[in-house]
Amino acid sequence: DEKTATIKMLITYVRDLPNNNEKGRYMALDLGGTNFRVILIDLNTKEAKMESEIFKIPDQLMASDGVLLFDFIADCITQFAAKHKLDTIRIALGFTFSFPCVQYGLSQAKLVTWTKGFRCPNVVNRDVVKLLKEALKRKSHVSNAFVDIVALINDTTGTLMSCAHKNPDCNVGLIVGTGTNACYIEKLENIEKWPSNYGEPNQVVINTEWGAFGDNNVIDWLRTKWDKEIDSKSVNKGKQAFEKMVSGLYLGECVRLVLLSLIKEKLLFKGQTPPNLLNMHSLSAKNVSKIDQDFETGRFTETQKLLNRDFTKEYTITDLHIISLANSRVSRRAAHLVAVGCATLLNRIQKERNTIAFDGSVIKLHPHFKRWVKEKISQLVKPEIKFNLMLSEDGSGRGAAIVAAVSYRSKRPKLIKKDKKVYEIETYIH
Repeated sequence: DEKTATIKMLITYVRDLPNNNEKGRYMALDLGGTNFRVILIDLNTKEAKMESEIFKIPDQLMASDGVLLFDFIADCITQFAAKHKLDTIRIALGFTFSFPCVQYGLSQAKLVTWTKGFRCPNVVNRDVVKLLKEALKRKSHVSNAFVDIVALINDTTGTLMSCAHKNPDCNVGLIVGTGTNACYIEKLENIEKWPSNYGEPNQVVINTEWGAFGDNNVIDWLRTKWDKEIDSKSVNKGKQAFEKMVSGLYLGECVRLVLLSLIKEKLLFKGQTPPNLLNMHSLSAKNVSKIDQDFETGRFTETQKLLNRDFTKEYTITDLHIISLANSRVSRRAAHLVAVGCATLLNRIQKERNTIAFDGSVIKLHPHFKRWVKEKISQLVKPEIKFNLMLSEDGSGRGAAIVAAVSYRSKRPKLIKKDKKVYEIETYIH
């Protein structure tokens, strides 16, 4: 049950995967914060050509009536369309909407709650695709009223689809950045709540929302006093337990709290606390990566730079070793937890060959994180299961456009007449 389950396992309604026969041009809208992107991707060339433009949502619109927000977004889409001479085609658009939603179909999704500073009334519990379609209709004096919003996805699904376009063995999408999440391909017969239509393809992408794993206390045995302190001071206390042990928003804070405990025990800095270390989030995920850069070299170049610049110049070589060890324990634990989740998904999928599409600042930029994940998965998956990890190129944008392309793949080009003008519907016969 989506209302009571800790891990939501949301049906995305994305069933078809790309097969490299997708051709034509497609649009994507990537809305996940105060800046959003409108994207045009051309799949007619060997290397998909992508053009995009970033638009900033004015502060006042973030709390204004939802109609005004969607009118603004529709305006930006029409500007982009005019600029790229898309005024004689009907073009499919994939919509990445990175806010909590319940989906009822590939292009039907109700907003559960706003996050990231948005407070627009008249949007919660409404279909965001319908709201955008209505806004585009209000712009019907321009040709882009013919934008066809065919899919709404989140960035994890986009990550999977972006890689699946190049690699048919892609079965899992993984994000480890500011937050963490994963999706995977599930057989329809394993989904009790699948509504109908068991035709081919007999599969659908499931968005696990695994960041909430442990919200029902099942991993309390794993959580330390530092994890519990992070949770108690967070804006969403009691929620996203797994995410708070894994993602970039919390890694640096966990290291900071460990170091403060070591100072209190007089095991670090001779018991003297650098003032800046008392400030919440004064250690970032980027700092964790820098310190771990030194971990396997035995040289403490980056750690010393960080200490000298932000914290203290009073430290010993022993202090450097202790900081390095504590830091690597926190980040390696995160990598191993991610690996446990991935191995569980691979063991469930039970395919011999698998690719895990990945994205996110932590797994991309940390010097050892990806390797640690891969090594631990190898220890946990069944021996016959082979896998590799593949970096997703701009999953939240490219992935949305590819979902749109896949949904249009079997449609034939047509012409439609409106206001005495003939518009081509840009689709492709495969």
